[in-house]
Amino acid sequence: MSEVYAVRRGLLRDRCAAVGSAAALVSRPANVRYLAGGAPPGAVLLLGPGGDVLISPRDPGGDPVDGRTDDQLRVSPLPASDGDPAVAAADLAGSSGAESLAVEEHHLTVARHRAMGSVAPRLRLADLGATVEQLRVVKDEEEIACLRIAAEITDQALGELLESILVGRTERHLALELERRLVDHGADGPAFATSVATGPNSGQGRHRPSDRRVEEGDFLSVCLGANYRGYRCEIGRTFVIGTTPADWQIELYDLVFAAQRAGREALVPGAAYRDVDRAARHLLDSAGHGGGLAPWTGHGVGLEIDEDPQLAPAAMGKLDACVPVTVEPGVHLPGRGGVRIDDTLVVRPEADGGPELLTITTKELLAL
Repeated sequence: MSEVYAVRRGLLRDRCAAVGSAAALVSRPANVRYLAGGAPPGAVLLLGPGGDVLISPRDPGGDPVDGRTDDQLRVSPLPASDGDPAVAAADLAGSSGAESLAVEEHHLTVARHRAMGSVAPRLRLADLGATVEQLRVVKDEEEIACLRIAAEITDQALGELLESILVGRTERHLALELERRLVDHGADGPAFATSVATGPNSGQGRHRPSDRRVEEGDFLSVCLGANYRGYRCEIGRTFVIGTTPADWQIELYDLVFAAQRAGREALVPGAAYRDVDRAARHLLDSAGHGGGLAPWTGHGVGLEIDEDPQLAPAAMGKLDACVPVTVEPGVHLPGRGGVRIDDTLVVRPEADGGPELLTITTKELLAL
């Protein structure tokens, strides 16, 4: 893996050189981990004329959740526990002869930016922008393998929950149990706060679990994901509790299922982000649910649960192969409930079988 991280850092260095910057400072944790293999809390990565160095506020503790730092990368803990690694990096870049330093202005606070300028007043601070995030969009097969394992863990946790007794239990209890099961099956933790929504709460995006208890006849919407070696996936399913679904529940479920299938089928290399969104959104809009839809149909996943690309009506850009995304349409009827269906997939060309479905828990409308 050391070669992989070195290649990634080389690509970033080339892009910086193209805009006249010989050094770069990466401070956003997911970006640090992408380029360095590990990201101890608070660490920053300096790519400079004197070599690449990971500057950490303390000695890395070796916590596997933080990842494993590239063995070929120099690690420099700060001597003082209250020091700022970003400020120390600016000082080092200036003393190494760099004239400019590209920084992630979208991550740095104004105070940190000013402090960096004060320790290296002759160092010109330029904006690195979302350069690293753009490099992260297309995944290599090792990254996809981590996502695949995260999806397997998530499917296992959800499958076990569906075999248990649900009536009478609270949304909050079920969410905590799901997160425990993720860890039991090998996850570093949940990819995001698990959402469990019942009855009138069902179908809401990222509903925060409450003390409402599951009742017979409820829709039950669940959205969860595992974090495995830093890579995060997402799955969402909707079920009916304890009885045959009502006609309105079947009708609404079939509609959302059709929209989700249309979105999945649109995931081909070269497809515009907005066209994938439109494929799913059109069916729901035509059925009269356009006013309450989420502003996007899906998004990229990887070292963060919500990263580029965004599958939204105004999104610019086209899909590449080996880009993992979610497709997650949903409809919520106020006071009644709703349906959400969410999968994580990897964009693949038709010659390779089309989009690879990572989350495989059944999408059949089950009565639990």
